[in-house]
Amino acid sequence: MNAFQKPSEKMTNYRWTICAMLFFATTVNYLDRQVLSLTWDEFIKPEFHWDESHYGAITSVFSIVYAICMLFAGRFVDWLGTKKGYLWAIGVWSAGACLHASCGVITEHFVGLHSAAELMGATGDVIVTIATISMYCFLAARCVLAIGEAGNFPAAIKVTAEYFPKKDRAYATSIFNAGASIGALVAPLSIPLLAKAWGWEMAFIVIGGLGFIWMGFWVFMYTAPSKSKHVNKAELEYIEQDNEKDGIIVATDEKEEKKMGFWQCFTYRQTWAFVVGKFMTDGVWWFFLFWTPSYLNTQFGIKTSEGLGIALIFTLYAITMLSIYGGKLPTIFINRTGMNPYAARMKAMLIFAFFPLLVLLAQPLGTFSPWFPVILIGIGGAAHQSWSANIFSTVGDMFPKSAIASITGIGGMAGGVSSMILQYCAGILFVFAAGQGEMPVINKALLDKDYQITIAKTDQAVLNGKIVAKGHEGAEDIPVGWALYKGEAMPLQKAVEKAGLSQIPMIVETLELPIAEKEAEIMLNNKIITQKDITILQEPMTFFGFVGKPAGYFIIFCICSVAYLLGWIMMKLLVPKYKPIVLE
Repeated sequence: MNAFQKPSEKMTNYRWTICAMLFFATTVNYLDRQVLSLTWDEFIKPEFHWDESHYGAITSVFSIVYAICMLFAGRFVDWLGTKKGYLWAIGVWSAGACLHASCGVITEHFVGLHSAAELMGATGDVIVTIATISMYCFLAARCVLAIGEAGNFPAAIKVTAEYFPKKDRAYATSIFNAGASIGALVAPLSIPLLAKAWGWEMAFIVIGGLGFIWMGFWVFMYTAPSKSKHVNKAELEYIEQDNEKDGIIVATDEKEEKKMGFWQCFTYRQTWAFVVGKFMTDGVWWFFLFWTPSYLNTQFGIKTSEGLGIALIFTLYAITMLSIYGGKLPTIFINRTGMNPYAARMKAMLIFAFFPLLVLLAQPLGTFSPWFPVILIGIGGAAHQSWSANIFSTVGDMFPKSAIASITGIGGMAGGVSSMILQYCAGILFVFAAGQGEMPVINKALLDKDYQITIAKTDQAVLNGKIVAKGHEGAEDIPVGWALYKGEAMPLQKAVEKAGLSQIPMIVETLELPIAEKEAEIMLNNKIITQKDITILQEPMTFFGFVGKPAGYFIIFCICSVAYLLGWIMMKLLVPKYKPIVLE
């Protein structure tokens, strides 16, 4: 029998019902966030003629807007109250999710075209206009989504502090935080199929509508535990056990608790420890979330709407569900050793910080099978979610309830800034790593060879061994960065090997080629090509034996793998021991 439970009264467990509501809100949050990442590469990119730089810009702007709004979202929730604050947050982000569906119509209106087919079949300078206008449309919708989604975690952490004692908060947080994994898990099973059946627009509308349904339940189910008719005295005493003094439970009304000023938050080392921990690690999780579908398509030619792609993404996020046990680990340390909550969480977080090192093996093992990188990234994702559940709980350990949402928002802003930096740099890196290709790769070493290598760009496909525009009837799309060698589409590295070259031809960024045959002409595969018709490509990047975009992904994986250990060390230096803040 629980020490806070009276023999005559069985303790209710309504706190877990509230935890379930937080879980479903977080699930919807991540479903809305995932729609773009699961539809852009296969459905949206061909229609609007995007490349990785467009997608990288959109995800980075989303991240920075999310980061800025996190700074104020926590304060907003503290000011408005948990119930109303959460309703506003999910209402705004659900509206933003649905707004994405209008981007195609707006783009058609501005460029004077009348259908998605016309957008896809456009050529010449109008392609640039389509890509630019559509990108700004998505940026606007993404900003609305970010404004609303910024309120989810500050509100959820505040609810957890209201409904759970300190020793249970990490576990409760790990449960609702698992909604991120479930959302990411359900997404590949539903979103690509919705997009394939009814168009990518309907995927945004259907998933966005789920938030409005959640709002209807929240209105009637949530009240503060001290006022809830579903929480009896025994459960309330259990919830408020941290307020026990000399055997007497002293209930603390948040409205009567002294408030912490916004700028005062930045004067504590505990705040900066949380900020550093979020900055070093949040970008890693968002990178996995936003780029894994594109990674599978780019490196392995696997689409998320196909059976294998669905299975791989499902497996990845199923593995991240192991994070639920990560939230339980500090409780085990506390119960067995009597550790204070902060020490227990830091010990658990150190253990979790070592698991992302496995992501270093993703690219090398990916040469054998795509299942290896998916499993290793899944383990890294599970480690992140376990880390996240515990770092969020350190806020409740250190700060009074009146400041929890504000501190969570400040840390969330730091995480959003790091994500913005990583997403933007990743998009630029992948474009640079692949090289820019539109015409045959030409240099002096190729002139005497009876072959031609063509690198695919964003709007190309192959039909009967020839390059055609994407969307051509009967044509098969070529993953960006792949090559066409003797009529067969394949990864660039494989094309180079089949051509008998020891390395990818060196390509310079000037049209002045040293050609001896004629002053202004060269012969390639029995066709005369003048210098003015040649688009010169930059040399694809090489990194530890990987060429092109795979080299870029390897670089990002290396950064992701060490981020958690660096973050843990800096947190420990800032706050070596448990030191809760008491407002005088």
